[in-house]
Amino acid sequence: MSTHPSAIIIGAGVAGLAVATRLAIQKFNVTVFEKNRYPGGKLSHFALGDYNFDAGPSLFTQPQNIVELFELAGEPIEEYFQFEKVPFSCKYFFENGTVINAFADITAFAEEMKVKTGEDPEKVISYLQQSRKLYEEIGTVFLDYSISKKNSLLKAPLIKAIKATRLKFVVDSLNDLNTKHFTRPETIQLFNRFATYNGSNPFKAPGMLSLIPHLEFGLGTFYPKGGMKSITDALYKLALKKGVKFNFESPVQRIINVDGWVKGVVVNNANFYGDIVVSNSDVYFTYKHLLRDDSKAKKSLKQERSSSALIFYWGIKKEFSELQLHNIFFSEDYKNEFEHLFEKKTISEDPTIYINITSKMESGQAGEGKENWFVMINAPANEEQDWELLKSKCREAVITKLNRMLNTDVESYIEVEETLDPVKIEEQTSSFMGALYGTSSNSRMAAFLRHPNFSSTIKGLYFAGGTVHPGGGIPLCLKSARLVSELVKSDIKGLVSHH
Repeated sequence: MSTHPSAIIIGAGVAGLAVATRLAIQKFNVTVFEKNRYPGGKLSHFALGDYNFDAGPSLFTQPQNIVELFELAGEPIEEYFQFEKVPFSCKYFFENGTVINAFADITAFAEEMKVKTGEDPEKVISYLQQSRKLYEEIGTVFLDYSISKKNSLLKAPLIKAIKATRLKFVVDSLNDLNTKHFTRPETIQLFNRFATYNGSNPFKAPGMLSLIPHLEFGLGTFYPKGGMKSITDALYKLALKKGVKFNFESPVQRIINVDGWVKGVVVNNANFYGDIVVSNSDVYFTYKHLLRDDSKAKKSLKQERSSSALIFYWGIKKEFSELQLHNIFFSEDYKNEFEHLFEKKTISEDPTIYINITSKMESGQAGEGKENWFVMINAPANEEQDWELLKSKCREAVITKLNRMLNTDVESYIEVEETLDPVKIEEQTSSFMGALYGTSSNSRMAAFLRHPNFSSTIKGLYFAGGTVHPGGGIPLCLKSARLVSELVKSDIKGLVSHH
């Protein structure tokens, strides 16, 4: 018999992979059950002809979350994973013909805003300094500590955070804050966009989200060599190196809970026992299907769902020199776009379009003289809309808009095509309603209301991933893995002695 405690992880998404490695380093025997036949969750990949596509997240920030994991594991990261800083975080196209290069260098970016829009560069710089301050003094309290545990919060630099929290960041919406700070509509729209980083509405979400631009402008945007799937590959290889056992095509049917203590899971009608269980599955599905707890499942739905996405993967047999790695084509009426998304639960006729092209960074992602376009528009979470109709209408709207703004005929260059919609997102990744980030941050208290990384009623049960604290997106999923491993470290004696 092994004297080491055992851990079972449900789901091999980014957080599942990271928490598996962290627990293995803590001397757990770790077993992962994953329903798909591949690791990575939303961070997956596919090829069509000579085009390679990252299927999910396309923006890479805060590589230190991954660096830290490799340091902890005592493994040389460069043998697994390489990345480089990108000189432009994004290229923005506006309907009035304005084109803005968002330089990674803040001074250069402020100058670009002045030249292209007439915005006062001092205002841009002071906004980004304030963004950094908010991130460092408040963001880190939320992101690096388990806010539902008293002893964890006592370690957090709370007094400093409370002092930094001016009322305007809580009371004003992000749009109110940006409108008061900037004079030019292009600048306001550009900074409103950061609410979409966690699937929220800038006209409703709190001004606190103005800490998000610091991730891009302060800490930088990066490109992982080999595309985003190289993040999954590196995390998976590291977990294997640390002795984690993986079972693919093995959906968990149930979590075994006896008198408020977790005992293991049921997979293929067989019991697998463990001292702790970590669910990297959507928190709603975990309660509804794995714990059969309808009231807790319903409670997790009290908050509005985040937005989802409609993605067109296009193999384009032409190179567009005016495009970069990340590109945004803004809608003319942003407020109208978000009203459609969150109130009418549909997509406006003029959606904002995001295009990611990894072949700009690396040959081999598309054939010679070709580009792999990942074309995404924000979509509402799935509530039985007619997605086939919406997809065809949106495809037409996207092509018309791009033709006009790039002065081209996009359709004639599309060589291969694949699409992803909220229904498929829900099927493939068990994200309830296809919401990419679980809950939105459209309410003032959203950050406090996210589900914690542990169960208050079942000992030994933990939660990691985008639907729980601290939130969605790769950096936050990696942070949730760290929070879980710290909680386990402090709980473990009691858990093992009970077993």
